[in-house]
Amino acid sequence: MHTRDLSGWQHEHRFQDDNRAAERSTRLVMWITAAAMVIEIGAGWWFNSMALLADGWHMSSHAVAIGLSAFAYAAARRYAGDRRFAFGTWKIEVLGGFASALFLLGAAALMVIGSLQRLWAPAPIQYREAIVVAVLGLSVNLLCAWLLAGAHHHHEHGRESNHEGHAHSHGHDLNLRSAYLHVVADAATSVLAIVALAGGWLYGWAWLDPAMGIVGAVLVASWARGLLVDTAKVLLDREMDHPVVEEIRDGVERAHADSHTRIADLHVWRVGQGAYACALSVVTHSSTLTPDEVRATFAMHEEIRHSTIEIHRCHAAA
Repeated sequence: MHTRDLSGWQHEHRFQDDNRAAERSTRLVMWITAAAMVIEIGAGWWFNSMALLADGWHMSSHAVAIGLSAFAYAAARRYAGDRRFAFGTWKIEVLGGFASALFLLGAAALMVIGSLQRLWAPAPIQYREAIVVAVLGLSVNLLCAWLLAGAHHHHEHGRESNHEGHAHSHGHDLNLRSAYLHVVADAATSVLAIVALAGGWLYGWAWLDPAMGIVGAVLVASWARGLLVDTAKVLLDREMDHPVVEEIRDGVERAHADSHTRIADLHVWRVGQGAYACALSVVTHSSTLTPDEVRATFAMHEEIRHSTIEIHRCHAAA
């Protein structure tokens, strides 16, 4: 039984970076969006604009979803040291992004339903007043986008690296991306609402208001689908198509080709932004090959933060 101190072989499983700036920006954007949402919904009801109402209700789903993103940051930070999370709490943030994508899809569906109802049952719209509110909403969206873009730039600065001539992106904050996507979607629907209201006011095209609501819904659904796919890939550990996987395989087998070393089993999965864990099983004719020697062959891949290496000795004739 070992009585020595094991600290030299132990390490923390905290792979996510400090997201305080992103968390603060997301929380601020949540409150700004919630205030603008109340104004737009009230104005849409008062001025009888479906495009404005759609934008307002769409913004309400964004306020909730951005709130989820802020909560995910707080939860990930609070439980960062909890050893029950085998590879840290980063996936809490990814889960927040996944939930936000579902909210986006729900908002798109509600926009389509409301717009179709307005197409079949048109109602008079107070265009001038509605345009003023829509422009105000767009201004809020642009402010929020600027705040989140600043947090993204702060967080991503210096996160690109180049190993052996192969450039790799070290990942992106999917939770921050989801919040940013909600704001951009809001801005897009605000622009469509302004176009629809202007067309109705100047040319009497009342149908343009609900039509733009449908166009906005399709656009939002498309963005939501992309975010849903990206976050689901992380949550389900579908990372084996990443270039680093083949580079690890080729590097290990090439470095120890003289001992007929082959990788029998290799698993790579993401445990943080730009942080990966890997588990590999090596079959070799070498009687002296050690896990540290195998690990050294992919040491240039700084994104591999945790590795487990199993070595099987093959004594058959080479």
